[in-house]
Amino acid sequence: MKNQSKDFMISNLDIDRFIKTFITKRRESLLKPDMDNNRAMLEERINGKRVLVIGGAGTIGSFYIKALLNFKISSLVVVDINENGLTELVRDLRSSTGYNIPDEFITYPMNFGDSVFGKMFRSMTPFDIVANFAAHKHVRSEKDIFSIEAMLENNVLRARRLLDLLLEFPPEHFFCVSTDKAANPVNIMGASKKLMEELIMAYSGRLKITTARFANVAFSNGSLPQGFIERLGRRQPWSCPRGIRRFFVSPQESGELCLVASVLGESGDIIFPKLDEERDMISFDAIALDLLKYIGMEADICSSETEAKVKAEGWNENSKSYPVYFFDTDTSGEKPYEEFFTGSETVDNGRFITLGVIKNSVRRDKEYLDDVFARLRHLLDSGSVSKGQIVEILKTWLPDFEHIEKGKGLDEKM
Repeated sequence: MKNQSKDFMISNLDIDRFIKTFITKRRESLLKPDMDNNRAMLEERINGKRVLVIGGAGTIGSFYIKALLNFKISSLVVVDINENGLTELVRDLRSSTGYNIPDEFITYPMNFGDSVFGKMFRSMTPFDIVANFAAHKHVRSEKDIFSIEAMLENNVLRARRLLDLLLEFPPEHFFCVSTDKAANPVNIMGASKKLMEELIMAYSGRLKITTARFANVAFSNGSLPQGFIERLGRRQPWSCPRGIRRFFVSPQESGELCLVASVLGESGDIIFPKLDEERDMISFDAIALDLLKYIGMEADICSSETEAKVKAEGWNENSKSYPVYFFDTDTSGEKPYEEFFTGSETVDNGRFITLGVIKNSVRRDKEYLDDVFARLRHLLDSGSVSKGQIVEILKTWLPDFEHIEKGKGLDEKM
C-alpha cells in the first residue's frame, strides 16, 4: 500500500479486520460459543417465523437482521424513519450471498409512534418475533428541554404505546434494546433507558419480553470511531477525549447478542456480554492512534481545536501525520467508568458462556407506571419545564440516578 494514495487507503479500509485486531482483539465473534451450543434451539424458535424489526436501518438493527437471516424465517418487515438507511439495507442484503431472505421482505420508512404504524401492524399481524431498536442513544441528546422531550418520547412514551399494541396481538418474543448506561445512570439518556427497562418489566407477565445492555459498538453509525473515518474523508481534524476507556463489541457481535437475547432469554431477563475490565476495555485515544498507524500515519497532536483546524486545512495526502486534538472530558453526563449491572442486581452467569443474565430487575405495577408517565407528560406539556426539573422528577422514580451536570454538551465540541 506504500505507493497508493491516502484516499484509496481510506476508502478501502478493512474496518472489520481493524476491529478484530485493535479493538475487540477477537478473531471470532464473542457470541460464537453460545450461537453454536444453542443452534438447535435457535432454529426451533426462529425458522418459519414472521418477524418485525423496528429501527432496523441502524447499525445494531441491521446486524440483528443479518444474524436473523442466517436462519429461515418466513416473513421480515423492517420499519425505520431513515428512508435512505432502509434503501441501503435492502441493497446490502440483496447484493450479498449467504442470507436466507424470505419471499415476504418489506421495508417501511415510518415512525413506530405514528398511527400509520398501528394500521400496518394490525394489517400484517401476527408477528412471532418483534424487536425494537428505535432509540435515542447519544448522551449529547440532552442538550436542552426540546431534545430531552424528544428523547423521552422515543425511548419511553412511544415504547409504552408499542407495548399496548403488542398486547392486542402478543408475539412469541419481544425484544427492546437497552444500554449499559442504564446501570447507575448519570445522564438522561441512561435514565430514559432505565425507565424503559422498568416499563417493559411491568409487561413481562403478559408478554415474553427480554432486553440487553451492552458495550459500545465499534464504528457504529454516529460513533466517535466512525466519525474518524468521516473526518478523514473530508480532510477535517480529529477531536478525541483523553483516557476514556470503554467496552466494545463488533457490529456482528451486537446483532448476535440481541438475537440470542431476543429468542433464548426468559421473560424479564436483562442480558449483557461477559467482558473483562483489564482485557476488554480500550480508550478512544488508543483507537485513534491505532487507526492512524493502520493507514500509515501518526498523530500530529494539537493543543486546541483552532490549531487542529488550521493544520487540517494545510494537510495533503503526502503528509505522514494527521492533526488530532486530545482533550480531557468536561461535558455533562459522561460516566467515568462502565458497568453492566449494579450491586443490587442478581446475575446468573451459568445460563450462557459469553453472556450474563440479570434476573431480579425491578417490576413495577402498571398503576405505578401510569402515574409516572402521566406526571411526566404533564410536566413536558406545561410549557415551563427546565432540564433541572426533568432530572429531579426522574430521580424520584430512579433512586440510582446521579446526573453529572457540567454545563457543557458534546455539541459544543468538534
